[in-house]
Amino acid sequence: MCITHIFRGGGPVSTEKVQNTHIKALLPELHRSLIDIASVMNRPERDEELLAKAGLSLERALFPLLVLVERLGPIGVVDLAGRVGRDYTTVSRQAARLEELGLIARRPGVADKRVREAVITPNGKTATDAVDAAREEMALEMFKDWTRKDVDDLARLMRRLVDAMSG
Repeated sequence: MCITHIFRGGGPVSTEKVQNTHIKALLPELHRSLIDIASVMNRPERDEELLAKAGLSLERALFPLLVLVERLGPIGVVDLAGRVGRDYTTVSRQAARLEELGLIARRPGVADKRVREAVITPNGKTATDAVDAAREEMALEMFKDWTRKDVDDLARLMRRLVDAMSG
């Protein structure tokens, strides 16, 4: 007897319904995993460890802003504030501090001169390069027992998840 007869009393089972049921069953675990990832990544000790490995003495609150300016810049302060989930005025003060430290520069926006954009400076790039090297060292240790396929799958599926979430 066909397996679809067993589950549907004789009629075919919709593949879509089976997939939806599977997804619904896994959603609590997927959600919990995302919360756990965000929690681990937002721990102050983790940033402090990364900054120490990079040889930087930077205020922890400034660290994610510096990295985002390097990765996404030129970037406006409003966009930057939205990406880190902080108030615009707070991020503006923090960007001013990064500018004082010579790690970023702020300039009028290319598309809209009223918008001030942050861009990385050579000193800021040196700092983020050191952070990247420290992050790489930590990641190599974390993934040392993973297969190449596992790491490839993780990278591919994370990108797919982010793209789907971004809509």
